[in-house]
Amino acid sequence: MDHVAIMKKSWGLIPKILNRTKVAESRWYKSRIAPWNRIKKGHNLYFKNSGESVIVKTRVNKVIQYQVSNNREALEIMKKHAEKDLGFKKIPTEVLNYIQNKNYAIFIYFDSVKEIKPFNVDKTGFGSMAAWITINNINKIKI
Repeated sequence: MDHVAIMKKSWGLIPKILNRTKVAESRWYKSRIAPWNRIKKGHNLYFKNSGESVIVKTRVNKVIQYQVSNNREALEIMKKHAEKDLGFKKIPTEVLNYIQNKNYAIFIYFDSVKEIKPFNVDKTGFGSMAAWITINNINKIKI
């Protein structure tokens, strides 16, 4: 199974993936949407910034899912994973605001990081605003 994580460029996280200071990706949601229960150890995880090409390929080595009861719990969960997810321990205000009032959090740990020849993906059928794509084979959406 292949996954594409579409990143917010302003957060500057792809360089941290490439230099291995970021070894996990988190997603926070109000409801259980992809990649919840769809991503597993051994899957391929690709990264791209929004509006840009896919440039990084990794291999998932651990997935941790949380049901979040309240904002205090969300903060405790984020503190536990911040260094691996963000590349540093101090959680920026923008991230603190983003995790507020979310019911689900998923942390995807990865290794085997490779910078790859850039390619674009066809998001048809996934929604133009989709920030995560799960597909059996990346070649089906490669353009």
